[in-house]
Amino acid sequence: MTDSPEQEYDPGDVAIIGMSCRAPGARTKEQFWDNLLHGRETVSFLAKDDIQVDETLIHSPFYVRACGVLDGYDQFDPSVFGISDRMAAAMTPENRLFLESAWETLEDGGYDPDRLKAEIGMYGANNPQTAALYSSPPDRVSVGPEAIEASLAWSPDTMTSNALYYMGLTGEAVTVAAVCAGFHYAVHLACQSLLLGQTDMAIAGGAMVRLPHPRGHLWEENRILSKDGHCRPFDANGTGTALSSGVVTVLLKPVAQAVADRDHIYAVVKGSAVNNNGVSVMAYGLAQPERMSACIANAMEVGGVTPDTVSMYEANGLGMPMTDELEVHAASMAFGKQTGTTSIGGVKGNVGHGGVVSGGFGAMKAVMALYHKKLAATINLTEVNQDLDFPSTPFVPQLEAADWEPESGIRRAGITSIGGGGYNAHLVLEEPPAVAERAPEAVGRPRLATLSALDDEALARQRAKLKDWLIAHPELRLDDICFSLTMGRKVMDRRWAAVVRSRAELIEALCDDTPRGPVATTGNAPQVNADSFRRNDNGIVPSGKDEQALSDLAAAWVNGQRVDFSSLHLGETSHRVPLPTYPFRPRRFWRTDW
Repeated sequence: MTDSPEQEYDPGDVAIIGMSCRAPGARTKEQFWDNLLHGRETVSFLAKDDIQVDETLIHSPFYVRACGVLDGYDQFDPSVFGISDRMAAAMTPENRLFLESAWETLEDGGYDPDRLKAEIGMYGANNPQTAALYSSPPDRVSVGPEAIEASLAWSPDTMTSNALYYMGLTGEAVTVAAVCAGFHYAVHLACQSLLLGQTDMAIAGGAMVRLPHPRGHLWEENRILSKDGHCRPFDANGTGTALSSGVVTVLLKPVAQAVADRDHIYAVVKGSAVNNNGVSVMAYGLAQPERMSACIANAMEVGGVTPDTVSMYEANGLGMPMTDELEVHAASMAFGKQTGTTSIGGVKGNVGHGGVVSGGFGAMKAVMALYHKKLAATINLTEVNQDLDFPSTPFVPQLEAADWEPESGIRRAGITSIGGGGYNAHLVLEEPPAVAERAPEAVGRPRLATLSALDDEALARQRAKLKDWLIAHPELRLDDICFSLTMGRKVMDRRWAAVVRSRAELIEALCDDTPRGPVATTGNAPQVNADSFRRNDNGIVPSGKDEQALSDLAAAWVNGQRVDFSSLHLGETSHRVPLPTYPFRPRRFWRTDW
């Protein structure tokens, strides 16, 4: 990790300051990482009764009932975004998933869309086939409001513009079509826009829902789908992978600006590169080692990174000996001759192949590894394919979870993603910069903590989630928690506030179902004279930071008054920290007719 927080930050570095992930067996990024760290395979093996399609195929001896099932793929909470039920049903599953994930990513980064005075770029990849399988809207003669509304809800092209619109943001909206390299391409384009100054922050990601869902696949000799449903990266007995669904999004900002804004940084994008094989391959769609190698090397060169400092390589890793051999050969050419000190792994053994979001699963694994300074094992690897000749490469298969102690003194990871049609993409990530030391938090100083939701049930769930989070993360400072809550969450109708002097008091207040003492809630807050407060264009300006002033402020806010919380934190050094995001109340939405 960087020794000096006073360093001059590379102007080409981009910080990852917020993240969201839903994958088979994981509703959150924390669950995803826990599954990886404990070597869990979350591809499901379905009973025949679980599969509602493929009736003519399901009895075939070559039909494999394996699927990376995404719980809640058909559910959505439209109320948070002001979307009607009719529109929610018209939206494709990927449109809905991407929207909720983008919201979670912005909240995870500690930003309220209503208070952002910035250009926000939105870049996302999806699978156009999903929209077609969700059933195309009728070919109307009229293009009136109803036809336009339905087509914009359904269209793969409008996934990112829908996210901007329903989150109340403005900026660029680019929906990427780059097949299985889509996530990487979205991040690459987002970083370019940030570095060119076209956007202030960017959300980039990918969403994939395989329809019909869930279903298995037919095994065919020398194709990418596994004979038994298990993916075995780098294994001599690998036969391919299983198909899965999911969504991953990240919030990006230039590193120097992120540090200045006291953002929480998970990792840094040092470099990215993309290319296509074009006519250079023996057959259209096959991998081409020289072009893949050039892509990997270019990403390192862009970031000013030497291969000997990259100690984790997250491979595309389809789990087929032929494709794994091509990739290891390509990566070895890019890294050059050096001692085998780079851990190599493949997340498809855990979650299967997520199509346009598969690179996102690999990137999420790498970011969490950098953040936690640990390497997760590659599972289902029991007999290393000797044809890969790892001893003559820079790579060592990661067979067990381990602490990450790089010889170079800095943690860096390379993540490769490959798409059919010749798409290659590579990201180089680095651990977050060291945080400047701060003075210890003032003991016993009163702080204002706030929560809000659309209804009381969601508010209660928010309180429970925050309480559990604080208990699980004792390292979080109270000033950072309160800063992130008051500044980083959209203000909704049902509200809760507490004036507390310690983490213990906040946890106690969150546990108490009866508003009393320092707690104020909608409908039970003391009445205050709203005309007695000084105001500016952003609302009430706090009259002070003592307990009485904060209690009056809490009562006014809970009773529906608008408050300029930024003025409350003037002169502070509080940082944004990850906290639980909004507790969506998903309901099933599925279009049955137009």
